[in-house]
Amino acid sequence: MPHRDVVVVGGGVLGMLTARMLAMAGCSVHLLEQGVRGRQASWAGGGILSPLYPWRYPAAVSALARRSQSLHPPLAAALQAETGHDSEWLGSGLLVLDDTELAAARGWADQWQTRLQPLDQRAINQIQPGLKPAEHALWLPEIAQLRNPRFLAALSASIDQLGINTVEQAEVTGFEHSGQRLTGVVTRSGDRFHADQFVLATGAWSGQLSAEVGGTPLPVRPVRGQMLLFQARPGLLQRIVLHGERYLIPRKDGRILCGSTLEEVGFDLATTQTARRALEASALEILPALADYPVIRHWAGLRPGSPDGTPFIGRHPARENLYVNAGQYRNGLVLAPGSCELLVDLMLHRSPKLDPTPYAPPA
Repeated sequence: MPHRDVVVVGGGVLGMLTARMLAMAGCSVHLLEQGVRGRQASWAGGGILSPLYPWRYPAAVSALARRSQSLHPPLAAALQAETGHDSEWLGSGLLVLDDTELAAARGWADQWQTRLQPLDQRAINQIQPGLKPAEHALWLPEIAQLRNPRFLAALSASIDQLGINTVEQAEVTGFEHSGQRLTGVVTRSGDRFHADQFVLATGAWSGQLSAEVGGTPLPVRPVRGQMLLFQARPGLLQRIVLHGERYLIPRKDGRILCGSTLEEVGFDLATTQTARRALEASALEILPALADYPVIRHWAGLRPGSPDGTPFIGRHPARENLYVNAGQYRNGLVLAPGSCELLVDLMLHRSPKLDPTPYAPPA
């Protein structure tokens, strides 16, 4: 493969993992992040390695999720071997306290060869005692989780070890081009970075920044999500539990996350007391014993919302050497390995593992 210089714009999970894969393929990579790498939506989410209610998503999301789920365990193991950071991959399973969508769920499970089991109240109590009374539930035992801040720490350490040049506080504000090719990116401080290829992986900011490139801007918008963290005891909750639009995620040390809101408020990262009260009420409804444990953190993140949750992965139609990896919406961590693998295969002209057509950025 001829030597390539690549500039990756965006230091979240997608940008860092793209940079890692490119560097491992022999590219010289520069990673630019407008703030601190790994501190936006990648850090703020919950780490569930599955879309919530996965049968509600388009087939393209399910295909990418399935591919990514097969890549996550070896990736976590490789990062730990490289860096010593444990991402806490954990096969918690997912318990959905609702069976009103059983027919759709069964069809999805059959298509994607995923285990799905309807449960009655007795079986629910055996799998996870102490939950709110529920006559029926759906159990997906294969669903796992990562502790996303620790996964991001491992990924950060890995790209440092690979010698990837990372520049933080480097907000890209403009692009230089010659004909249909980009020649460089310009940061707010006036610095210029030149390369053979460029990647736009800027999360919720991708729509805004892509408008500067030319062509059709990416239909990606910020969607705020607020989360709570409870300091509970180890073993109180052992399964990921989903009820309505709320979920609880248990960590190995006993902490329990509750998420999340969906708010169209632009780029506002503020937390609100209204959301805190709603999340806490949902958490106590799902697991009443949480009333005995304090909330120790409350934060917000901005998801990169896309029209139907299908991300944009591939070459930007307006610039022949610009590639896009954005719009994973609520599933950035879930879809990251498959998304980055697909993008790097396209950039390096390798045969992709998935059909890239459904993910092509709009012309």
